[in-house]
Amino acid sequence: MTLIKSISGIRGTIGGPVGEGLTPVDIVKFTYAYCAKLRERKPSPNGERYKVVVGKDARLSGAMVEQLVCGTLISCGVDVIKCGFASTPTTEMAVVFANADGGIIITASHNPRQWNALKLLNEKGEFLNAAEGQAILDCAAAEDFNFAEVDELGTISEHDFTDEHLDAVLALDAVDTEAIRNAHFKVVLDAINSVGGIIMPKLLERLGVECIGLNCEPSGDFAHNPEPLPKNLEELSDTVVREGADLGISVDPDVDRLAFICEDGKPFVEEYTLVSVADYLLERAEIEGKKGMTTVSNLSSTRALRDVTEKHGGKYFAAAVGEVNVTTKMREVNALIGGEGNGGVIYPSLHSGRDAMVGVALFLSNLAHKKVKVTELKAGYPQYHIAKNKIELADKALIDKILEAMKKEFAAERINDIDGVKIDFENERQWVHLRKSNTEPIIRIYSEAPDEAAAQALAERVIAIANKIIEG
Repeated sequence: MTLIKSISGIRGTIGGPVGEGLTPVDIVKFTYAYCAKLRERKPSPNGERYKVVVGKDARLSGAMVEQLVCGTLISCGVDVIKCGFASTPTTEMAVVFANADGGIIITASHNPRQWNALKLLNEKGEFLNAAEGQAILDCAAAEDFNFAEVDELGTISEHDFTDEHLDAVLALDAVDTEAIRNAHFKVVLDAINSVGGIIMPKLLERLGVECIGLNCEPSGDFAHNPEPLPKNLEELSDTVVREGADLGISVDPDVDRLAFICEDGKPFVEEYTLVSVADYLLERAEIEGKKGMTTVSNLSSTRALRDVTEKHGGKYFAAAVGEVNVTTKMREVNALIGGEGNGGVIYPSLHSGRDAMVGVALFLSNLAHKKVKVTELKAGYPQYHIAKNKIELADKALIDKILEAMKKEFAAERINDIDGVKIDFENERQWVHLRKSNTEPIIRIYSEAPDEAAAQALAERVIAIANKIIEG
């Protein structure tokens, strides 16, 4: 059994002793702490009752967790708006639509079926920052609970925000519904038996796209490992080829990540989801005479975004890994588009959160305008390959020592240490990023180069340096 507490929320496997799995006791404690800190962060004028939105993906434990979360919120004197089955971006936007004081999303994102989690939102529908998240962890650990009296209990109402979310996506200037409709696209959708099977077919229908659904029943009994990686999408790839579809679409259980399959059944590659959308938006901005557009991704994402941004006369910025870090940087530099290499597209014109619906709408707009096949679209972008490795350590104290050694060893290269150590070999168009895990005694190593062999060789180069330090 596993329980992981972090500044972004609490997640774990369902069942087991308190503190080892995600148990009812843990859920109540952290929901209470969220309420307590909500009052401190946002004092209620004139004693008005607080209002919190709750949405969930379709995983098997969702109903159980939802009842505990909603019951705890009511016991804290908070009014609850239940979204029912809702994607993470839908719940984020629902906070704004409902003028709520915050939100709780019940989802373990791409984690397997035995996992669940609480993701915590502020009154803007955005994830809490590090200080706010830590305050909730501290409050939950203190276990100093004080619940509302019977006359002060909260209430529950229900509202489905799916259509309002889709209305907002389709109202965007950059989403060319007419061009998409005229392109007569045929797609295959793998919704992993979760809420993507509810919202994504509705979006595609409204865009005039023919949709062949795989695993679209929101039963929560995932048909395969839910992370949208190529090895988990063989059924989708085979169906795209068999049906002669223009592309395949894969989303994770809470529909904030997005991956495409080309018409030949091969991966478009998750890293290039953001690259393609950014290319479309930057090209539009360039045509409209807008200059100095900016983009943002995290340090472990492909260099292709930077290349595409600079090709269109824009400027690229890197942020520490984590959605809240990316959105913070995007706000700082007034980014046109941003996100993460895991297929997370963040378009501020809609809202500041990863959103597969807007990602699909913008991607199809790009494809319709360029009038090319998906394989041709991919071939037109700078080609890079990312290798993912890790170093396991018996002694956590070695982690910082290894990171410092890397900075000295590669002092002549461009180094960014806002999140671990990233070394950019500008002339070779390569980089390597070393990050320590927040939960395990390991260093994750991401390396990128124009070909797979070079990316792996770069990783092995830094692993060899680390091993010398480990061996003393």
